[in-house]
Amino acid sequence: MTMHRELCCAATCLLLSAGASWAMPSDRAAGPPPLQWYEGAADAAPTAGDSGDSSLAGPPLETVPHLGPLDESGPGEPGSDQLQGRIVSLEDADALATTSWTGGPYQWHLMPQGLIYRSYLAGAKESRFRSVWHHDARDGNVWDITLGGNVGLLRYGTRGDVRPEGWQLGIEGAGQVRLDTDEDRDVDAADFRFGIPITWGDAIYQEKLAYYHLSSHLGDEFMLKHPGFNRLNYSRDVLVWGHSIYPTDGVRVYGEVGYAFVHDVSRPWEFQFGIDRAPYGRTGGRGAPFWALNGHLRQEVNYGGNFVAQAGWSWRRAAATGLYRIGVEYYNGKDDQFSFYDNSVEKIGLAMWFDY
Repeated sequence: MTMHRELCCAATCLLLSAGASWAMPSDRAAGPPPLQWYEGAADAAPTAGDSGDSSLAGPPLETVPHLGPLDESGPGEPGSDQLQGRIVSLEDADALATTSWTGGPYQWHLMPQGLIYRSYLAGAKESRFRSVWHHDARDGNVWDITLGGNVGLLRYGTRGDVRPEGWQLGIEGAGQVRLDTDEDRDVDAADFRFGIPITWGDAIYQEKLAYYHLSSHLGDEFMLKHPGFNRLNYSRDVLVWGHSIYPTDGVRVYGEVGYAFVHDVSRPWEFQFGIDRAPYGRTGGRGAPFWALNGHLRQEVNYGGNFVAQAGWSWRRAAATGLYRIGVEYYNGKDDQFSFYDNSVEKIGLAMWFDY
């Protein structure tokens, strides 16, 4: 009898304990608690029960492709600019479903950080900071310099703590100068470029519709040394349609077509394509390797053009910031100074770049 009474008491306590664990706050209807959706971090991953089965736990956010590195400043809330590993109730799932790949809401931003459509790493005519000490098999030692930039003016999209997404209006421009280092660094020629890109995309796929103007000019010292040289008024106003995709983090494949609706010496059509491999997020002081290949074909040289290969080491402060690189560049094909657009060159040299 005593054993029977003890078993009844134990069963009653067990039922009361189970009921307390399912009890709801006074302002909600009775029933099971809201389901929990796990987004990320491995150090807080719940399990599917006391058996230790973790098959229902989501993978750490760090392993989800195309999101880049996490900002370790602290957890955010649903709809913030940076997803963090945390437990989120289903009441917040709708807010998460309306945000971007990286968790940020789409808003208007003036002078936003980062680019949605980045410059081609091995593109010789991209707007950036560049210094390449080339040795040309025909012309000797030349110093190719680009002084330029590519920035956003207005964005409807994410803020940009990680790779930005949305729509963006920007401006880009550069002065691209060649100095003859064998002749007291005399200016041989300079190309000047200005453009207005409209870009859109997410962390995986991007598109670009852009306008740019480019004109070419001979240097004063070059004309004094070559008084009979045939000066060309090479210029073009171009509409560009470009696409790029990241099949994996850090690897980008791209292609674009350009049509010059106003042109002098040049012809309307040009095509550019290539592949980049560079660090996707923050590298720290150690940096990381990069390589890049680019081809640029132009109608005025019977759809010939140039091929560029680069390799070296690079640093990036954060996923939305620029990339600083040092390395080696090999250039083969038609000259990238368009005052000499039909000359064939083969150059190799040491270089540094800063890409936006």
